[in-house]
Amino acid sequence: MRRTRAAGALLLAGAVTVLAAAGPAQAQEYRYWAFWDGADRGSWTYATQGPATVRPADGAVEGFRFTVSADSAAAGRPRAAADFDALCRATPAKDGRKRIGIVIDFGTAADAPGGARPPAARTACAQVPEDASAGEALAAVARPLRYDSNALLCAIAGYPTSGCADQVSGADGAKGAPKGADGSTAVGGSKGAGDGGDGGPSAGLLGGVAAVVVLGGAAVWQARRRRG
Repeated sequence: MRRTRAAGALLLAGAVTVLAAAGPAQAQEYRYWAFWDGADRGSWTYATQGPATVRPADGAVEGFRFTVSADSAAAGRPRAAADFDALCRATPAKDGRKRIGIVIDFGTAADAPGGARPPAARTACAQVPEDASAGEALAAVARPLRYDSNALLCAIAGYPTSGCADQVSGADGAKGAPKGADGSTAVGGSKGAGDGGDGGPSAGLLGGVAAVVVLGGAAVWQARRRRG
């Protein structure tokens, strides 16, 4: 009985040690262009795909905001409303074409790399072919665009002049974690089992600790049953 109790205590102690060693995780921040879909009533929703794969319908509004963040919850939204009527009222409809409202927010001085001065925000109404992507609509009104080799949107209208999804703070994280034009990767996307974006121990770690505790308790119970 003492041995089984000792074994259970050892497992519990090991679990607590692992949990304590985990400590709070530091989220990695990036400086990048966040992509937003215009939602009802002029609000914004963080896009779940990249601008090259989203093919908005006529009447949609797409937003781009240069921001510094670690995930979608902290990413800066475009400060102008997603108001299609205001953006495209002066652009008449045409057969075989669609109209997409575009909002471009170059961010704040605090977001700017290397002390650069962000340009003034701009809006436009892109009239593009019916099968055009959001990226093509953006290119129609805000050239030059700059992409990296992974199709990550690095610059809009030439801003910023260099860099692409650069790390801003934190110890870990791979450059280029924000969403690429093909939507393959995103800062703030669905968390994996091992992510700890809230600054505490990860869900995967807590699950592992719980499993150790349960297995330890089961071992003690089985030993008592055999001796009984």
